[in-house]
Amino acid sequence: MADTVPPSWQPALEAALQSPEARRLGGWLRAEEDAGKTIYPPRGARLRALELTPLDQVKVVILGQDPYHGPGQAQGLAFSVPEGARVPPSLVNIYKELASDLGVQAPPHGNLEHWARQGVLLLNNALTVEAAQAGSHQNRGWEAITDAAVRAVAQRDEPAVFILWGSHAKKKAMRVPELADNTRHLVLAAPHPSPLSAHGGFFGSKPFSKANRFLAAHGRQPIDW
Repeated sequence: MADTVPPSWQPALEAALQSPEARRLGGWLRAEEDAGKTIYPPRGARLRALELTPLDQVKVVILGQDPYHGPGQAQGLAFSVPEGARVPPSLVNIYKELASDLGVQAPPHGNLEHWARQGVLLLNNALTVEAAQAGSHQNRGWEAITDAAVRAVAQRDEPAVFILWGSHAKKKAMRVPELADNTRHLVLAAPHPSPLSAHGGFFGSKPFSKANRFLAAHGRQPIDW
């Protein structure tokens, strides 16, 4: 797995990749695939978030839970789907809040690569999932790697924005001491954008304008959402 980690992230993730959890993860994933199980996203796309957003370019971190578990959806970026795939309900609500917050019209697709290329790290907690089995790869070892990625951003001198949607994202951030006792970064927490919880405080939270104001105030280029 270490060979597939983009160069900018390798020093920060080296210890996590050598951990017992990560070593078990690699063997377990191979065994699952050898058993004929379908794993999303496919090999080559599982570290897409790190590929598109080098560590030294991260401005915003948006944390998701795990990849979409339907065919043709997962592409290695939290909340994002390839062009041509149906826009998932949570992303529909994200687009609604974006329109309300900044007046940005929703695109006709759910591909968020243009965010990632500007410095928005769209990172799931687990980076794989079994087809039709939501949450099936949680607590299998990915957390050691993704926690290290979040920690690496939090430890940098450059101020960044951490957008935490839902209790799962908040719990993950709490495992990073630099965010739990934060004085340098902006941490924005709100309910998850899923239809079950979006009306409980996600709508109206204005994360996009808040993130851009913070970035501009600290001399960093705002995101073209």
